[in-house]
Amino acid sequence: MQESIVTNWFGDIVSHPLVIVEVASVGDIVAILKNSNKYPSPIRAVGSYHSTSPCGSADGGTIIKMGQMNKILNIGTDTVTVQGGALYIDIAQALETKGLQFYVNTEIGNLSAGSAACAGTKDASMPGEFGQVGSYVTNIKMVLPSGELLEVTEAQSNLMQKVRSSYGTFGIVYEVTFRVRPILPLAMRHETFTLAEFTAKLPELKACGESLMFYIFPFDGLITVEFRHYNPDATGAPDRILWPLRNYMWGTAGPAMCAQVEKDIANPTIRYGVIDGFNSLWRFKLTKLLHHNHTIATDQIIRYPAVAGASKYTFSLWAFPEENYTRVLSECFDFCREYYATTGYRNSMLWVGYYVAKDQNSLLSYSWNGNAITIDPVTTANPAWDGFLTAYNQFCSDRNGIPLLNQSKGLTRAQVEKALGDRWKTFAATRKTYDPQGRLLSPFFQELLG
Repeated sequence: MQESIVTNWFGDIVSHPLVIVEVASVGDIVAILKNSNKYPSPIRAVGSYHSTSPCGSADGGTIIKMGQMNKILNIGTDTVTVQGGALYIDIAQALETKGLQFYVNTEIGNLSAGSAACAGTKDASMPGEFGQVGSYVTNIKMVLPSGELLEVTEAQSNLMQKVRSSYGTFGIVYEVTFRVRPILPLAMRHETFTLAEFTAKLPELKACGESLMFYIFPFDGLITVEFRHYNPDATGAPDRILWPLRNYMWGTAGPAMCAQVEKDIANPTIRYGVIDGFNSLWRFKLTKLLHHNHTIATDQIIRYPAVAGASKYTFSLWAFPEENYTRVLSECFDFCREYYATTGYRNSMLWVGYYVAKDQNSLLSYSWNGNAITIDPVTTANPAWDGFLTAYNQFCSDRNGIPLLNQSKGLTRAQVEKALGDRWKTFAATRKTYDPQGRLLSPFFQELLG
């Protein structure tokens, strides 16, 4: 057999499987797992493959594409059941026709249900709620490496906790049930702070009863906070323009402009002066234009093009305990400036961050020990991005950060073991019980598990 090439959506993660197969039924998945001659190990299942790490790679093995298994099977009063390849944004739009919405309206709408059920996600927690999609998964059906079927429900809380962060290493997820809720009006607004102001006011911001997302500008020393809260008393028609405008600026115009500037302007002083000017315009639009007391939460979700184009971008994620966040953020600003002065490299886009509530619904949750806030560099992957991540990962690890296995590129085994401790050992032992022969164990997980 001759190796093929599969990349993630952004194109910077390259896998060389021997077999690529699209499945249309559970029977197809069972047949693949039972036939190791035709479908060699490791076997990895992928949806849209928006992961920024090689968690979906299957060098020398088999990649299962789940996109044809995309049916919405049932919409109930408080749950929705779908096939593993269904896209989050398609499910959200179907729910809206029934007056329902997800609890977590995460940005990347191309997220597949199977990935959402067993891998990490991020979104700023709404007051009293979780910020990780998997925490609202109530039922998972998967095909085990043996070809047998397994159903896991909320009643099996210990097993469900592990499966929610199994990353496809226990079995291939083919059906998922999410808990959903009636649509509620969503209010949103933005405010910009200097680092000193943000440090002083963060306790007050956390107590305000709103969701907090951050747009972070290390070279300007500024943070723009996106506030959201449900507003059931809102009257009149919802504004359906503001979230699409925000998403166009963030997900299309911004990265396309920054990539073009990186390409066309050789002088770094001019190049980053232009990008800083764009960031200033972005802050102005956020604070002056993007505010309303009645929007629809589903409108936050972005449908990215199936094939990444000129507006593609990538990112990484590390989370920190809320009590340490302002100190780490200040040190991060210094780290960015020093790294730029030393190497000539800086990110081509702004950064983001999310305030995420304590959440033990997933074994490898990055907010397991308490409320956490992330610091996420974003880039069009200008030259030396990978080198920057090597330094950034160590910076974060040294400050007791917690990464996300599918969204933190370039992790080392030592960094993962330090961050996850005994939970990583539990993951390793549980994975072996479901896959003792390593049928689903990719080189990426082999490396991190040792």
